Amino acid sequence: MARLDVTEVFHGISFPGHLHTQDSLQLALKFTFKDTDILIASYPKSGTTWMQEIVTLITSRGDPHLCQTVPNWTRAPWLEQHYFATLLEASSTTPRVITTHLPHHLLVPVLQGSKAKVIYVSRNPKDVVVSFYHFHKMANFLPEPGPFPGFLNRFLEGTLHFGSWFEHVKGWTSHTAAINNLLHITYEEMSLDLRGTVKRVSSFLQCPLVEDEVNNCAEHCSFGSMRDNKMSNYTLIPEGIMDHSKGAFMRKGVIGDWRNMFTEEQNQYFDSVFASKMQGCALEFVWAKSNGEETP
Repeated sequence: MARLDVTEVFHGISFPGHLHTQDSLQLALKFTFKDTDILIASYPKSGTTWMQEIVTLITSRGDPHLCQTVPNWTRAPWLEQHYFATLLEASSTTPRVITTHLPHHLLVPVLQGSKAKVIYVSRNPKDVVVSFYHFHKMANFLPEPGPFPGFLNRFLEGTLHFGSWFEHVKGWTSHTAAINNLLHITYEEMSLDLRGTVKRVSSFLQCPLVEDEVNNCAEHCSFGSMRDNKMSNYTLIPEGIMDHSKGAFMRKGVIGDWRNMFTEEQNQYFDSVFASKMQGCALEFVWAKSNGEETP
């Protein structure tokens, strides 16, 4: 199933047809979650792969065997993608770890009443848009990004694949009462305090770890370790689908790379759009206080 040039529009949001069909998207909205399931939710390029690695290592009590032998899309398959049912059926992993980029309003009906644990991962949107831009250059199942200024405008308008970052983040983090057991973790937390993040997530998953297990988790889910792990860095994906000559899936893993792309004018415009779209949102972001930043 190539469909590299196909776009599926579902509930007004565009998805790459190489990975999604109308049937697979519809099935995601009817999925029956088990109370023992772990769902990792995020907007693209927000630290999803990192959280998949952290959760895998925590549930393995720091043993890297699974991370080093099974691709991340197999051990934490994507709920809305066309191969999800096949991978989940073949998996013997307990608890089941599932990943999604779907917005909150589409999944909350099937999550209500479930005790499944949800981990929502967010990231400074300025770093998200820069990372997403570079990803578009290498992912042949996404449209050509064109010049960065136009790409940035489409991100702010919410017309890129996977929809609006603003609505995605507000949806998942502003209605936690509608979902039992939701933990919000930021990319910046993972970057600034990986061991602390491992402890927070293990506590949330009710999987307490001893100090050696925490250390093993942190060692094997460091950015450098994941970048060198072919089960996590997407180098197993054929060149025709992901052109590795145009960049690495795991590029820099740093906070604040947006400063290398944004002009001052773009930064000011972004801040004004952010202030408007996030007005009334009580969410506090770690990145709003790190590195001396007062704005996103």
